[in-house]
Amino acid sequence: MEFRELGRTGLDVSAIGLGTEYLINLPCEHVIAVIREAIAQGINYFDLFFAQPEFRNNMGAAFKGYRDRVFLAAHLGAADQDGQYTRTRSLKTCEYFFHDFLARYDTDYADILFLHNSDGQKDYATLMNPGGLLDMALRFQQEGKARFVGFSGHTVETAVQAVESGKIDVLMFSINLAANAVPGKKELLKACVAHHVGLVAMKPYAGGKLLSKERTVHVEQTQMGGEALKLKKSAPITPVQCLSYALAQVGVATTVPGCGNLEQLAAALAYQDATEEEKDFSAIVTDFKQYVTGECVYCNHCLPCPSKIDIGQTLRLLDMARQNLTAELRAAYNALSAKASACTQCGACEERCPFGVDVITKMQQAVELFGEHKCSTMLN
Repeated sequence: MEFRELGRTGLDVSAIGLGTEYLINLPCEHVIAVIREAIAQGINYFDLFFAQPEFRNNMGAAFKGYRDRVFLAAHLGAADQDGQYTRTRSLKTCEYFFHDFLARYDTDYADILFLHNSDGQKDYATLMNPGGLLDMALRFQQEGKARFVGFSGHTVETAVQAVESGKIDVLMFSINLAANAVPGKKELLKACVAHHVGLVAMKPYAGGKLLSKERTVHVEQTQMGGEALKLKKSAPITPVQCLSYALAQVGVATTVPGCGNLEQLAAALAYQDATEEEKDFSAIVTDFKQYVTGECVYCNHCLPCPSKIDIGQTLRLLDMARQNLTAELRAAYNALSAKASACTQCGACEERCPFGVDVITKMQQAVELFGEHKCSTMLN
């Protein structure tokens, strides 16, 4: 495993880390198998933003006996509400869920404590101004409960401010081929280097869309504005090429692909032994000179949904079904505890979405594609 220094933290992190979002709602034995295999293969950096009790219990079991071999990244501002992810800025709620993290992971500290998912200027001020979550994170650091403070977000403008503030040690930011042409991205990465801020590349597969078998794809815009585009891939894209791109960017110490099973983990780890030819993304990057807005990357930052809809999974199934509506996809949709027809068009999800996704319209499309009867609220 290749290791890189994470900015001024001095931590040597594995170039391939692990995002754990696809391990939620899976059996404990499955979670343990994936985490233990990752550790066995040299992965030592794990991003852990979900606050669902069962998820944390499973993860705690997976890391039991291995805490001294890994770096755990917690998120201040990510909470659980009736089994669904929700973002919060409540000091009381954030303190509760951070101590819950320490208890369920059976640890005295988090290695990185991120100020979670901040994009807009108003929210940035809420986090960083006196009395906000930054002050709480610094207090936890002084108490020995957090070693370093991080900032996660999707917009160049707020990320630059965080980096240049001198108050954070690590930035987690979307870095992938699809976002190659985002204005200001290169300057942001250079700022991380200049300020010795460690850089964690999230969403290296752009929510999995870069790995789609379809040559024509809707590529999400992950940081700033832009016109929606359909782009044609000149060739299929592999996980190795995606990771190679992310790790080739200035200042990047580690990338955290989401892996839900051992096969996906092996596909990411293949980067380590890949040839230079297999890593080469130069011919592909020209396909992504522009970027688009309005495409879901299934991150579920839009939750919680008042109707208990798992929006990310619903839209993932919708996107796959548009290509080929199989019996398996229909069965997966029918197994959802709350379907798209439960949408009341309240708009709360769209307000939270950092990517400008028209969730309400997509919910209507899911109702039509999967043959549901529209509920009365959707007909008004």
